[in-house]
Amino acid sequence: MISKSITYSIPFLGFLGYMLMSMTPSITKLVKPIESVYNLSVKSIEGEAINISQFKGKKILFVNVASKCGFTRQYSALQTLHERFKDQLIVVGVPCNQFMNQEPGSNEQIAEFCERNYGVSFLITEKVDVKGSNQHPLYKWLTSASQNGSVDSKVNWNFQKYLVDETGRLLEIFPSNVDPMDDRITSLVK
Repeated sequence: MISKSITYSIPFLGFLGYMLMSMTPSITKLVKPIESVYNLSVKSIEGEAINISQFKGKKILFVNVASKCGFTRQYSALQTLHERFKDQLIVVGVPCNQFMNQEPGSNEQIAEFCERNYGVSFLITEKVDVKGSNQHPLYKWLTSASQNGSVDSKVNWNFQKYLVDETGRLLEIFPSNVDPMDDRITSLVK
C-alpha cells in the first residue's frame, strides 16, 4: 500500500512517478570511466557529426526529449539552464520516440517545434533510440557500468537526465520529474 504522503507529494504522476523516481539510480562515488565518453559522437538534428570530445572541460547534461509528453514544458527550463550556465554546461537534447510514440516527428519537424515553441538554442541531436537493440552508443555509455565505470541504469521515460562532469565521468542521473532548474542539478553545475 502506498502511503498518502507519497501519493500527495507526486500528484501529477502518482504511483508511476514514485516508481520512476525510485528506479533511477543515484551515483555515490565518481570513478574513472572504462570507456571515454569523449570517444563518442552523435549527429546534430541537422545531420552534422558532433564529437563529444569538443565538450571537455565542461559539464554535459544529456536529456532524452519528446514534443508530445507531459514533461515537454521542461524545454523552457532546459533553455534557461543553457543560458544561465553556458560557460560551465552543455545541454544536449536527444529526441526519442520510444515512450508511447511521444516524439513522432521528423528531425526537421522536431527542430521547428523546439524553435517555434520554446526558442531552443541548445544542442539538439537527431532522433535516436535510448534503449533496446538499436540503442545509440551514447546511451549505451550512459546506461552501462561496463562502459561508464559507475552504474547500470535504464532510461525510464522522456526527459530523464544524465549529468557528466568536466572530465567525462558520469556524475548523476535525474528522473523525468526533476525540473532542469532544480537545485539538485544547478548546485552540481555551479
